[in-house]
Amino acid sequence: MSITLSGADWLHLFLHYVSLSLLAVGGAITTAPDMHRYLVDQQHWLTDAQFSASIAIAQAAPGPNVLFIALFGWHVGLNAGGLGTGLLGMAMSLVGILLPSTTLTWLAARWGQRNRELRAVRAFKQGMAPIVVALLVATSWILATGNQARLQDWPLWLLTAASALLVWRTRIHLLWLLGAGALLGALGWL
Repeated sequence: MSITLSGADWLHLFLHYVSLSLLAVGGAITTAPDMHRYLVDQQHWLTDAQFSASIAIAQAAPGPNVLFIALFGWHVGLNAGGLGTGLLGMAMSLVGILLPSTTLTWLAARWGQRNRELRAVRAFKQGMAPIVVALLVATSWILATGNQARLQDWPLWLLTAASALLVWRTRIHLLWLLGAGALLGALGWL
């Protein structure tokens, strides 16, 4: 894939990540659906395969899970011209996503710690939990469907629902469920 990016395009990439940074409640992964919309659907700077592979590689690698954003920028830069632009894309993406949220988090954490007994602070923390869960579900949907839900994958959807229910209602460790899913996949049942 080969694309051409102007200076304005690089600025828009940076500003898009700056704006997402302030919306990334629950971590950068919760904004993946909007990143997909912008990078794949709207700008066509990445393919679906590059998008999904970047998240998969970053989640499997040791270190912070925000690395997928560096991979998005890297792929945008590589698609635009090579190693130098890959590094530029990586830097623009990471600085854009990290700088605003890090600054806001640091300031808010200091304020929240000083005012932790206020009813409004406790209510805010409790109210954010369902929002984070909904954003994670939206991200999972984008990654699972690759932009097209398929009804013939019903065993996979059933296993996902059963796993979510087991994690929610029992004390079974998540790693046992991941292992069971891997075994079912290896046996070709999913």
